[in-house]
Amino acid sequence: MQRIDQASKDGIGQSPLRPDGTLKVKGEFAYSSDLWHEDMLWGTALRSPHPRANIRSVDASAALAVPGVHAVLTHEDVPGAKFYGLEIADQPALAVDKVRYQGEPVALVAADHPETARRAAKRIVVDYEVLTPITTERQCLDPGTHGYVHEPHEYKARAHGNLCHEQRLVAGLGVTDEVRALADVVVAGEYEVGMQDQAFLGPESGLAVPAEDGGVDLYIATQWLHVDRQQMAPVLALPEEKIRLTLAGVGGAFGGREDLSMQIHACLLALHTRRPVKIVYSRDESFFGHVHRHPARMRYEHGATRDGRLVFADCRIVLDGGAYASTSAAVAGNAASLGHGPYVIPNVRMHALALYSNNPPCGAMRGFGAVQAAFGYESQMDRLAAALGMDPVELRQLNAVAQGDLMPTGQPIDAPAPVAELLRRAKDRPLPPPLDPSDRRALPGALSNTSHGEGIVRGVGYSVGIKNVGFSEGFDDYSTARVRLEVIGGEPVALVHTAAAEVGQGGITVHAQIARTELGVERVTIHPATTGIGSAGSTSASRQTYMTGGAVKLAAEAVREVLLDRGRRRYGWTHRDLTLTGGQVVSASAGALAPLVELLGDEPVEQTRVHRHRPTAALDPQTGQGFGHVQYSFCANRAVVDVDVELGLVRVVELTAVQDVGRALNPLAVVGQIHGGCTQALGLAVMEEIVLTDGKVRNASFTDYLIPTILDTPPIPVELLELPDPHAPYGLRGVGEAPTVSATPSIVAAIRQATGKALTRIPVRPEHLTDTP
Repeated sequence: MQRIDQASKDGIGQSPLRPDGTLKVKGEFAYSSDLWHEDMLWGTALRSPHPRANIRSVDASAALAVPGVHAVLTHEDVPGAKFYGLEIADQPALAVDKVRYQGEPVALVAADHPETARRAAKRIVVDYEVLTPITTERQCLDPGTHGYVHEPHEYKARAHGNLCHEQRLVAGLGVTDEVRALADVVVAGEYEVGMQDQAFLGPESGLAVPAEDGGVDLYIATQWLHVDRQQMAPVLALPEEKIRLTLAGVGGAFGGREDLSMQIHACLLALHTRRPVKIVYSRDESFFGHVHRHPARMRYEHGATRDGRLVFADCRIVLDGGAYASTSAAVAGNAASLGHGPYVIPNVRMHALALYSNNPPCGAMRGFGAVQAAFGYESQMDRLAAALGMDPVELRQLNAVAQGDLMPTGQPIDAPAPVAELLRRAKDRPLPPPLDPSDRRALPGALSNTSHGEGIVRGVGYSVGIKNVGFSEGFDDYSTARVRLEVIGGEPVALVHTAAAEVGQGGITVHAQIARTELGVERVTIHPATTGIGSAGSTSASRQTYMTGGAVKLAAEAVREVLLDRGRRRYGWTHRDLTLTGGQVVSASAGALAPLVELLGDEPVEQTRVHRHRPTAALDPQTGQGFGHVQYSFCANRAVVDVDVELGLVRVVELTAVQDVGRALNPLAVVGQIHGGCTQALGLAVMEEIVLTDGKVRNASFTDYLIPTILDTPPIPVELLELPDPHAPYGLRGVGEAPTVSATPSIVAAIRQATGKALTRIPVRPEHLTDTP
């Protein structure tokens, strides 16, 4: 009986302890930076100090003369293709004849000690012809004057040169003079979002080990093993089957590990030296070694009737993609298709662009294009409410989408969309108590002894956001899982094998819960994620529980059916209500029929299944029409802030989140994801930004790039709605990104309400709050 209870307790809907949680808290978890091989070398890269330059020559002779150096490689030593990329193969493994951003890798060094490798790299002499970088929207869109980051048609880049991608969208009648005339009130605004970093705490690292078959084994912290391998193979001039990847311990990701960092470099050095090679980035190198969130400039115009009904939205979103494409096209598609928010708007015109520049490359980060747009459209909702004299929550509720409505893309919302209800619940929650000036810890900046309670004003703000789940626009999004059930030590044990990257989100916990639920066993082992099984896709887009969880569910169900069919043949069962529970085959009408141990015997059952979500379609490039997304997620927030208007300091007092999660497979993990998303949104609202001057990063350290600490993070009350999505496994809805989309605007709205400032740029800085309105 105890095993039945235990299996039930740790199944779907429960919150078992994470298998990696205690190790991480105690500092005993093995991350990729802890990898070791007895005869390994250390690798490092020489990176360009210039955002834009031609390379005249590279002289490695002085570096090669350093004792302990085993190799110095340049692009001439790359055995295969020179370029790689997630969507467009425009990024060189090592710079060929030019550099396009500060920090671009030019040469590699392998040595017997990391300090030796770094010292040798500094002795490589590169003769640069320094050019004026192309860093602004105006420069990018005027190549006749300022030149190209990529020449038209270069490396299969788009023919426009500095334009990486654009997506237009027209809904209803678009925005014409006749449509404008239907609006009684029109508000317009220009908004800007700074460049945010994923700021994961575990720097890029990995270990490449050359194999006897001429291939290489790579142990790596990443988000997508198979696409890493797919990009690596042409560069290394190896068939994919000779490149074997195993997931190492990942210290956070948030999109920043979806692109390659040191994977190719470690393998190049290992194959060249025939020795294992380990690379671990320093913190400043990490800022240069991965993509960031796209900075954005946006212009929005909304029109509404006097009673608050939206009539039109006219929008332009310009995203700075930096030097290489990465996922900029998909980010622009998301910004366009989600850029009007979770609202019914009869007439829409949208133009979203992603530009090439000589700024650092930008790509995937939690929220993926929807974050930038949400700051724009939610700021507009507040501005429109003020112009109409309406409550900002009531305006949002009046125009909120619901199941059965159409998105501006023409896609019907065919699952629950309780946007108005989320807002109602956020507003109805009790407010925190008033500020107590005697509690020094509660004052903005008081822990630094900068305030004693004078000049502090409280504000409350609301917002709601929409985010897609899974890969979109016709991408063949799938995941593979293998489940094996066998007897070990006299007990039935399930083994789950996928290539899903566990980056901290808790997928390994949920996969075990699914196996317990479907197979009725207590013991589940999670096989390390490797390329020895089919792809699980990327751990991004809030998709892994939906996709790989769905694959584990299918594979476990297949195992169950094989077992039940075995029982029917062996014992003549005719029951139609058979399930696996508590380690036994059970009939609701006849009770326990046989233990799994007896049914399995010495014949394990193993099944592999692939899960795909329903198909999506590419959006029309001119109209933006199409069934682009498989699922939408929604979150509403209420922020309460205290602002010291004399010093420009902000303290977020409370950040409430109300979210529809479809079904909470692991409630504690779901709340944790929402807490994390809200905290990253807080960072973007008031502190996080990579500061650039003419393409050069000025704050590549955690001394100068600030992220929220425990002292900055407020209480985050979370309320979950569970309205099942009929198209999803268990009815679940992707969770991780929606609060990152929605929470930032609520914090800024609260600061606006407290100060009366327009606040059209994030992060909000002290100087934005102390100037004259």
